[in-house]
Amino acid sequence: MIKHVLPLLIGLSLGSAAFAQDLPAAAQSTTTTTQTTTTTSTRTSQPPTGALNEEAIKTAIADAGYKEVKGLEFKDGVWRSKARGGNKQWVELAAGPVSGKVYVNDAPSRLNKDEVTAKLAAAGYQNVHDVEYEHGLWSADARTTNGSDVDLLVDPDDGSVVAKSRD
Repeated sequence: MIKHVLPLLIGLSLGSAAFAQDLPAAAQSTTTTTQTTTTTSTRTSQPPTGALNEEAIKTAIADAGYKEVKGLEFKDGVWRSKARGGNKQWVELAAGPVSGKVYVNDAPSRLNKDEVTAKLAAAGYQNVHDVEYEHGLWSADARTTNGSDVDLLVDPDDGSVVAKSRD
């Protein structure tokens, strides 16, 4: 147990030091809305500043009940891999780069398309469209309040933005 917790604690302490620094406006990591706190990352080939490292993500996946993680890579703004669950079946999953929350590809969403659209609008996104649920996360296209077009990955449980990139 301690072997699994130590890398997570190290990753969190390094991440908190990174969050203590002022980030440029384009790389802001946290946006607060009236209903939920949205943790976002910029969708690039590299994890954003303050993201959990590979070992911390493996620990988060193990803590979610999965074993034998393979093919872990940072892709499209989130960590993606395959892992063996308690039933010994392999599943494809994604993990939030900052939160480490695990999203299983074929898990159902607690929110529907209209609820996701409403959550994004409440968070300040405009012209939300092309909202689709795939690979364990909602994806959507939208416009920020400053007029930039963005692609979003959205948490299926609470509607918070997991990752965003410029369209």
